[in-house]
Amino acid sequence: MQLDHTVPTERSFDEAVETVCTGLAAAGFRVQFVHDVSATLAEKGYQRERVSIIETCNARYAHEVLARDVKIGLMLPCPVMVYEESGSVFISTMRPTLIGAFFPEAGLEDVAGEVEAILTRVIDEAA
Repeated sequence: MQLDHTVPTERSFDEAVETVCTGLAAAGFRVQFVHDVSATLAEKGYQRERVSIIETCNARYAHEVLARDVKIGLMLPCPVMVYEESGSVFISTMRPTLIGAFFPEAGLEDVAGEVEAILTRVIDEAA
């Protein structure tokens, strides 16, 4: 299975970030923070095309997975990344179903599958 779900978009970078944030909220996820990674790197003298990481969480899903194994918190909140590469804009997330490989005893298939379906839908619609 592929690690990520990544799609190109014709939207501008800022439009993509805004559309993802709006879609996540509509899907019941809270956007906790948007990290402007490229700006942080620029402050330290490193230049690159734009990258933002959107930290998002759904309380019900987070509660459920943390109850199964609190160490899953090491992989929360769910990141969605918007980035530019060679002038094109992409929206990407890690597939939550892969978390089960790190925590096999937690039985995450159901919850991770639901979260993955929501995140991929939001990303596809934002693109």
